[in-house]
Amino acid sequence: MIKHKRALGGALTLAVAVGVAVGAPTGNDVPWRNAATTVTAAESSAADHARLRELLHRLTTVDGGPGALLEVADRRGSRVLTSGVADVKSNAPVHRDSRFRIGSMTKTFVATVMLQLVGEHRVVLDAPVERYLPGVVRGHGNDGQKITVRQLLQHTSGVPDILDHLPPQEILKDPLAHHDTRDLVNIALAHPPTFEPGTGWRYSSTGYLLAGMIIEKVTGHTYGEEIRRRIITPLGLRETYVPGDASAIPGPHPRGYVRPGEEAPLRDITAINPTVAGAAGEMISSGGDVNRFLGALVRGRLLRPAQLREMTKTRPTGNPDGRAYGLGLESRPLPCGGLYWGHTGDFLGYETAGGATVDGRQATVMVNLGPAASDAQSDDMKAAVQTALCGGRRSAAQ
Repeated sequence: MIKHKRALGGALTLAVAVGVAVGAPTGNDVPWRNAATTVTAAESSAADHARLRELLHRLTTVDGGPGALLEVADRRGSRVLTSGVADVKSNAPVHRDSRFRIGSMTKTFVATVMLQLVGEHRVVLDAPVERYLPGVVRGHGNDGQKITVRQLLQHTSGVPDILDHLPPQEILKDPLAHHDTRDLVNIALAHPPTFEPGTGWRYSSTGYLLAGMIIEKVTGHTYGEEIRRRIITPLGLRETYVPGDASAIPGPHPRGYVRPGEEAPLRDITAINPTVAGAAGEMISSGGDVNRFLGALVRGRLLRPAQLREMTKTRPTGNPDGRAYGLGLESRPLPCGGLYWGHTGDFLGYETAGGATVDGRQATVMVNLGPAASDAQSDDMKAAVQTALCGGRRSAAQ
């Protein structure tokens, strides 16, 4: 991740649009100053509104993102806020119905499918990976007989992370290249484990590449086909895709940008073959669809109670903000009290974060720059999600 701050010049806009229901069709963005007459009961307090405006403005000025989008939903409706531009050449604004690459939010979809298979008695969480992928996890101290499915999903397997051994600079050399999942796994497994299985916690996208392979072995279908059948179609997620080799983003979308070096200009990386991320991060979605998915998940619409309990059994990650990780789903404390559940995503061109509460509130934020230009971008995205989920409730920090 490139860690520095920068400022973008040019006109920066902030807009909001209010829908009558989650996923309801609406028009283009309406400037915030002209939206006062359309405020509904679903709006948060004026203080929260001002704070969200401030955070989105920060994301597209001092934090360096070209554009940003936040979609907030509850039982009464949804609203979208945008700031900045979708295209730095044309200065086109960010469309309120934008699709974007959600990166590691893909992991939550994959874990949900795996836990559905557990509920169907087709996968055993504490069974060794070797049972499902014989001979795959071998060598350099890696042993599929000692690693369980649960450990893959919870990042406690010790399997080396592919992202440590396939830097973004290598991907940028040929962004349209196809990447075979087994080849990616083998690149990672050419290195020793980071710890003995079950003795630590460290994020590893390799674990989710293996999880996708297990889903395919058990069902006879790709993990993407199972996500479509089990999640996308039942929930009516019309803006969510598992693209495979397709390099384009369907529908309205902001251009995705990366900064190859600290002083380098932005590079447009919208067109990329997402097989480089596979089951660890290749999916495309929208703010409305991510909110609908997370809301359905935490409220028990996608998993049986026993499997949802397994998913939400968390362990500390060592993060000072209280982040804890379950099975493809993480929890964080809210400043107004309680917890929210969600995930973050970082894919070349985009950074995303989303969360939901069990009482029916959801929020998803996107910036069309990834990896983030600074830690401040990630921090302000997290703050936007938390502020939106707290709604009108006064936080301890206020």
